[in-house]
Amino acid sequence: MTEPDLVVRARRAWVDGTWRAAQVAVTDGRITALDGPVPAGVTVVDLADDEVLLPGLVDSHVHVNEPGRTAWEGFASATRAAAAGGVTTLVDMPLNSIPPTTTVEALATKRAAAAGKLSVDVAFWGGAVPENLGSLGPLHAAGVRGFKAFLTPSGVDEFGHLDPGQLEAALTEVAALGSVLVVHAEDPADLRGDGALGERYADFLASRPAVSERHAIGRVIDAVRRTGARAHVLHLSDAGSLDLVRSAKAEGLPLTVETCPHYLALRAEDVPSAATQFKCCPPIRDAGNQDLLWAAVLDATIDAIVSDHSPSTADLKNADFGLSWGGIAGLQLGLSVVWTEARRRGIDLDVLLPLLTTGPARVAGLDAGRLAVGAPAHLVAFAPDEQRVVDVHALEHRNAVSPYDGATLTGTVRTVWLHGETIVRSGAVTAPGRGRARA
Repeated sequence: MTEPDLVVRARRAWVDGTWRAAQVAVTDGRITALDGPVPAGVTVVDLADDEVLLPGLVDSHVHVNEPGRTAWEGFASATRAAAAGGVTTLVDMPLNSIPPTTTVEALATKRAAAAGKLSVDVAFWGGAVPENLGSLGPLHAAGVRGFKAFLTPSGVDEFGHLDPGQLEAALTEVAALGSVLVVHAEDPADLRGDGALGERYADFLASRPAVSERHAIGRVIDAVRRTGARAHVLHLSDAGSLDLVRSAKAEGLPLTVETCPHYLALRAEDVPSAATQFKCCPPIRDAGNQDLLWAAVLDATIDAIVSDHSPSTADLKNADFGLSWGGIAGLQLGLSVVWTEARRRGIDLDVLLPLLTTGPARVAGLDAGRLAVGAPAHLVAFAPDEQRVVDVHALEHRNAVSPYDGATLTGTVRTVWLHGETIVRSGAVTAPGRGRARA
């Protein structure tokens, strides 16, 4: 038997849904053992007493924005930020890059743009837009993990949204392919206001009422029932929609749902005037709504917690909530943000880990997020008790815009191994460019 290249030993490692001691042996980038003797001469890393060993996190909802809007982020900066946050696999959204990933040619362009820049593994979503319905098969064959669709205007002209008939057509096509439709579920008929709204967050919140999510999610569920397609609801913010999701799951429909760190940790009541770094769509809602989202985390209604990292340049985050870009930058901070709020609520880390690892991996159909023999050796040494104050200028994100600037967070990613190679040491990215594009 080939000797391992590396052994990482931990008193507490997250294996098969429980904490246990482990000696993780790595050979040629894969985990080959979790226990057993360590051969003489093999490099051994012992985690510190205050560290736990996690599988690399999976983030299935990231807007990298390259090519075309690389000034907003880009593969180099996004994947460094992911690595620093313990995310070793991410799935790139088909917008806001130019061209959007709605054709095989556009996917090839995106893969070429990513070449040599990846610090973590990256897979790709395709897009389902009015222009490519009926011809999603070639993109599926080219390796996209599924198809993203909007039911309301996306915010960029080159990625159109689907009307109810087109949603049904997309789901029918996706069902035939054995793929998944991941849906931005807001109903445009319920949205109010177009243009300037001013500096009050309350006015923006009122412009995107919770009922818009409820109506759109209900429409998705009805179409899933008719077509048999698998669907995934993106970035759910409205807790009032959760009973629809619970009923659909109880019925056996192939539906999953995600939420995001900003919905679990930030509250509408706390958003300052003109603080458009807090703007996202659907919006951050109130504390009572947030409590119900946490209840859905605890009862496993929610399948995944992902960043929906959607950054922009600072000038697009102007003081008007109607005119500024709608997206939160938080890729590097997701684990710490969610863990900080969970800990405040008395919720254990082991409740969160499936939603940050195997949950999003299943959404995207990826082999990732596990400490298991045969799995990729993506490992994270995490110090759950260590606190830090966020300095937005010290993050790996390309633009220094984040609602978490100045926040005190608990939990620090110290070391990350990707395919068995150290890429983060003492919290800093030390070996960029080691990631792989996933088919």
